[in-house]
Amino acid sequence: MDLKSNEPFWLIKNGLISSYPSLKEDKDCDVLIVGGGITGNLIAHQMVKEGYKTILIDKREICNGSTSATTSMLQYEIDVPLYELSEMIGEKPAIQAYKACEKSINDLGNLVKEIKSRSGFRKKQSLFFSARKKDTDWLETEYEARRKAGFEVEWLSAKEIEKQFEIVNSYGGILSKSGGSIDAFKFSHELLRYNEKKGLEVFDKTELKSVKYLKNYNLALTTSGFSIKAKKIIYCVGYEAKELIKENFVDLKCTFAIVSEVNSEKFKNIENTLIWNTDEPYLYMRITDDGRLLIGGGDEEFYNAEKRDALLGKKEKEILRNLKRIKPEEHFYTDFVWAGTFGETKDGLPYIGEHKNFKNSYFVCGFGGNGITFSVTGMEMASAYMKNKKHPLSEYFKFGR
Repeated sequence: MDLKSNEPFWLIKNGLISSYPSLKEDKDCDVLIVGGGITGNLIAHQMVKEGYKTILIDKREICNGSTSATTSMLQYEIDVPLYELSEMIGEKPAIQAYKACEKSINDLGNLVKEIKSRSGFRKKQSLFFSARKKDTDWLETEYEARRKAGFEVEWLSAKEIEKQFEIVNSYGGILSKSGGSIDAFKFSHELLRYNEKKGLEVFDKTELKSVKYLKNYNLALTTSGFSIKAKKIIYCVGYEAKELIKENFVDLKCTFAIVSEVNSEKFKNIENTLIWNTDEPYLYMRITDDGRLLIGGGDEEFYNAEKRDALLGKKEKEILRNLKRIKPEEHFYTDFVWAGTFGETKDGLPYIGEHKNFKNSYFVCGFGGNGITFSVTGMEMASAYMKNKKHPLSEYFKFGR
């Protein structure tokens, strides 16, 4: 599956950071990670840290799938509002899921410090505002649910939003203290280099063809004819999990993003804030670490890469019209436009856990608008799996729920 268009900003901005060999001989390990994006790299870090002999493979070049196209907005907010999720799965687990995402932002910040990453990680606040008058009631309900659950939130009126952020045509919104941003592409490469020095083996251009499930291990066969004997396999293949697992558990969508020319001074009043609204599809924006305005939205059903990429020009105009409605004085000078594929689940939650059809295996699929934070939580959950322990969120992230 082609997960992104040809000009993702992060890939162009960073260039070829690292290069890895393809697999050229048979191997064995404790844990085989399939997927070399940010999710696989985080899980590999956890496995290496806990002393497992670990191999990571990817059929592309490392991080050249969704990780090169992500907007890297680190949010604790799940695509389904907290009050709605509470009705779906219960108040306690819904709050647990939200709290896990909030904790993940801090955990990621600590990991950035641990490996001395230069990926521009920053803690930020988050503004979620009502784009339509009819959305105000449910957004106020959401504010109360978050406040009651202990999140640091504040309700801002339309006038306060205009004064603080120069955003007009809003109907009030939630300002949250928890949020962040990062260059996920750069961070992922830095994390791999860090763990390579500790024994992680990384092979790109190495595609998994099939798996033989044997009594105490799996034998992974690659398209190039080599094999990897692994006690456990952890699949971190994101939206391509839909090609492995036949039941309909995720709907694929495509989102579009544009980034402006560098202008650090111009964006001072929103440089520490993630901004998104209640529109359908919602508009979202943030400032990059090099002083550009990144805006996204215009989500569509994903049919194929050709149809998605053909919409780039149309979607750029649509996003800029939406920007003009809330920031009429903004003169946006486009530098890059790209599209990426992502997945939506019925409850906004990821799929992290075992699947009945895959013996000695585990999946970490951080779907939705905050896939990175779900993947950080996946580190804890994969660790528990390796120790035959149950994580508190396993029941709510499992397949077949």
